[in-house]
Amino acid sequence: LRAGNWITKSDSADFAIVGVGASRSALTPNRAYKTPDAIREALLKYSTYNASQDIDLAKSLAAGDLGDVRKPDDQEYAIAQLSAFYNDAKTLVLLGGDNSVTYSGVSALFSKVKPNKVGVITLDAHHDLRDGISNGSPIKQLVDGGLPGKNIVQIGINDFANSKFYADRAKKLGIKVIHRNEFNSAKPEAIAAKALKALSKCTHIYLDIDMDVCDRSVVPAAPAAMPGGISADQLRKLVFRIAKDKRVNHVDIAELDATIDSLDQRSIRLAALLILEIATAKAKQ
Repeated sequence: LRAGNWITKSDSADFAIVGVGASRSALTPNRAYKTPDAIREALLKYSTYNASQDIDLAKSLAAGDLGDVRKPDDQEYAIAQLSAFYNDAKTLVLLGGDNSVTYSGVSALFSKVKPNKVGVITLDAHHDLRDGISNGSPIKQLVDGGLPGKNIVQIGINDFANSKFYADRAKKLGIKVIHRNEFNSAKPEAIAAKALKALSKCTHIYLDIDMDVCDRSVVPAAPAAMPGGISADQLRKLVFRIAKDKRVNHVDIAELDATIDSLDQRSIRLAALLILEIATAKAKQ
């Protein structure tokens, strides 16, 4: 059984995916709206069996594909539709699309949970604290919308990827920043535990996986990825450990343009594997 055949079209499921192919507000022109379907196709490359955990996902979780948000670039519309989707799955993974989907995804959660009870973990090379509406602004938009800065942990912030202005803004807002170089001395599991501990007072945690947190050689489909980001293995371990927390049931995978991926589709295939890592974490709960 292929993972792509396990995650089938459904109206509800324990574990589900939904496409949110936003692309129009991105600072770099892209065709990220094609990425959700490319990730779905990549899932056909993998089985449902996690050997190291000895778990067959097909026998452990009911999985479903809820389809796509019809107007992903219209944030108000996307928020309303995602709020409805959140009723249809215990754990939902949003397939971006650019990083503007993070604002829609977290804001949809606000319709069910007070913002001061929501935590956000971003795996990202960038702070995303720009003004306005773009893939560089979702965290600033969320703070403006009521999310306390102390409820945000940013992992993987890279050197020379942000101006001092935005680093100072993050510090002023009380955002906890775990820089990319901390992976040189700590294992991904320890970094994940550190982030989760910082959000101990939050009842719900949203995980934003911006794929440009990885080294550029790992994710050529991420336009803003830099040489010297984290490895695919580090990302997989980090995501698995974070997803094991029972408060983490809303996730997005963003900042991939499938049309510029390498011939071996390494970026899209990694995104598909992250879905399976998250599913494994939930199967073990």
